[in-house]
Amino acid sequence: MDGQELITKLIAGDEAAFRETVRAFNSPMTYVARAIVGPGSAADVVQDAWINVIKSLPRFERRSSLKTWVLSIVSNTAKSHLRKQVRMIAMGDAQDIENVSLNRDRFSENGHWANPPRAWNMDTPEHLLGSEQLREQIFKTIGDLPENQRAVLMLYDMEQLSFDEICNILEITDSKL
Repeated sequence: MDGQELITKLIAGDEAAFRETVRAFNSPMTYVARAIVGPGSAADVVQDAWINVIKSLPRFERRSSLKTWVLSIVSNTAKSHLRKQVRMIAMGDAQDIENVSLNRDRFSENGHWANPPRAWNMDTPEHLLGSEQLREQIFKTIGDLPENQRAVLMLYDMEQLSFDEICNILEITDSKL
């Protein structure tokens, strides 16, 4: 089914079209959500985004592809979710917020390593890339990126979207890439 036909069926409420759309877009939506809010909240964001997609379908202007439009909704839903989280944290105990530090255990007061990184004793790059420890570190590092950078990386690498599509989805200019 082509894109225009799919959109027409979605607007008409065709269940088979919805199943096909969910099957095609749920994974990319999850990538976008995870890139912005992390794995813990991604499922909730995707669920909320699907609700927003269904509500907004009659107003879809077809100026972009359905996929780009849906991923834009996920991106906006995830950003709204983050804003709500920030407000909740801001209302929390200020002392708890001051105690949060990602690098507190890594460096001593004088700026030197408190716990230096261990040397990796791997024989080959293939072995290193296959290591579960490396995969965990890569995902942790990606998770530590600012939300827009994380989203761009995930959309470009995992979804293989063009920079123009990524800019449309995340509502950013290519100078921010």
